[in-house]
Amino acid sequence: MIKAVIAGAFALGLMTVTSAAAASPDGKWLTESGKTQVQIAPCGGNLCGTIVWQKTPMKDEKNPVAGKRSRDLVGTQMLYGLAPEGNNAWKGKLYNFENGKTYTGKMELTDTNTLKLSGCILGGAICKSQTWRRTK
Repeated sequence: MIKAVIAGAFALGLMTVTSAAAASPDGKWLTESGKTQVQIAPCGGNLCGTIVWQKTPMKDEKNPVAGKRSRDLVGTQMLYGLAPEGNNAWKGKLYNFENGKTYTGKMELTDTNTLKLSGCILGGAICKSQTWRRTK
């Protein structure tokens, strides 16, 4: 009887670990446009996202820092400082290379292969969201 209870507790513990691991946003994600792929990984105790592929490689031409406008976007960090905020959600900064602006943002893992990102202005009063899909 005691062995059955211990075995059941162990199995429940494994299921919890498996569920937590399945809920990780670590990996490669294809942006909503399908033109950019971002690698999300731990960095400095939080999560960051770096552009690892673009359908048409571009430069960071809209960057507000003049010295960065000639750099390749592949290799550029566009998500940073994403700290946990509740279940399957993170809050941090999102860089939009299309307009060169950085927003306060939120990232939410809606299921294993779907990520919702929202960038906001005016303290969160106005937000724009997009959905990314996990890729290989």
